[in-house]
Amino acid sequence: MFLKENILLAVTGLRSNKMRAFLTMLGIIIGIGSVIAIVSIGNAVTASVSDTMAGLGANNIEVYVTPKEAQNSTYNVTVGGNNMDESDLISADQIAAFQQKYSDEIAGISYQESLGSGKAKDGRRYANVSVYGVNEGYEKVNNVTLTKGRFLRAKDIEGNRRVAVISDRLVSNMFRGQVNPIGKTIDVDETNGEETYTIVGIYHYKQSAMLGMAVADQDLPTDLYIPVSVAKEQSDYQNYKYFTVQTKTSTNAKSFANKINNYFSKIYANNSAYTCEAYNMESAMSSVTKILNTISTAVAAIAAIALLVGGIGVMNIMLVSVTERTREIGTRKALGARSSYIRMQFIVEAVIICLIGGIIGIIVGILLAWGGVSLLHLKMVISIPTILISVGFSMLIGIFFGYYPAKKASRLDPIDALRYE
Repeated sequence: MFLKENILLAVTGLRSNKMRAFLTMLGIIIGIGSVIAIVSIGNAVTASVSDTMAGLGANNIEVYVTPKEAQNSTYNVTVGGNNMDESDLISADQIAAFQQKYSDEIAGISYQESLGSGKAKDGRRYANVSVYGVNEGYEKVNNVTLTKGRFLRAKDIEGNRRVAVISDRLVSNMFRGQVNPIGKTIDVDETNGEETYTIVGIYHYKQSAMLGMAVADQDLPTDLYIPVSVAKEQSDYQNYKYFTVQTKTSTNAKSFANKINNYFSKIYANNSAYTCEAYNMESAMSSVTKILNTISTAVAAIAAIALLVGGIGVMNIMLVSVTERTREIGTRKALGARSSYIRMQFIVEAVIICLIGGIIGIIVGILLAWGGVSLLHLKMVISIPTILISVGFSMLIGIFFGYYPAKKASRLDPIDALRYE
């Protein structure tokens, strides 16, 4: 009953001074709203990056040709630099031998050769493309989803066939009105001239959530896949600087990465300049997520400074309230009210102020987060623990910053208080 009366008194006091109460709450609202918005947007970005990397394959292991520790300061450590020659790279035969040895643990291997940017043309219509020469394992390892036709096969690569797999987005730009572009030809302007390819497959294009939506369809580049043997005809190297291994679900990718390092360290034992290193995608995902979470936490901690400012504002207004209600306090104490009752009355009032400010702050934070993720085209991720912590923290602020004014009020002498003008 005593607590209920204090709550009613606090609400009555706030209603009688609405503007002052709102201005007092403003620091709490801004602080909690900022924290929730930043944490929610940070969680959305982290989830988007994690989903993107997971789409690349949590069981994927990237294997790169990398420089060994420099023996002298003049050593060129640039991969693909002037010091690198064909013997420093990994050959297709070496990759095949490796895959055969560990066939029980490997689901697929992908390697590629980039030919850079190009432009697919059909009369006045065009579409920007990034041309990649890939092997038959690229489809599985990189989760390419076909909508029509087929992906590249070993026979396409062995026969150096001029065939291509294009995106459904390119089809909508280049083949409007045509039901099935499979079997049609497409001209592509590449770095070394124009090539004509026969379309054998169409894949579903997945646009990154971080790309802007204002880019015109024909200006937004999509990947165009051709046999890696055809791409190698235009390359300076016939061997490969890197490849991707996809392990089977029963294989521990982290442990298998160590096996890859051991296997290729023997092949590169006599190479004084280069070696091979394997990087597990799962470890990369964990590192990126940790970095993003750290950044989000740091920014949220900075935003939480507003809560401290808001708490000081609560203390200030409670001290003013004690001064204004000195005669009321004297009357209550003269009628027998204990000091603990007076102290609890003002603590409850401070908690109510912070609690209402916290609730409004949560609503503001969710709205700001929704606006932020909408602009970034991300999925909304609300952290329930963050909301609960925010509510609890706002109540603690009320208790902490309300205690001193409440204690001051409880210590007033009733005679002096009644004489106060």
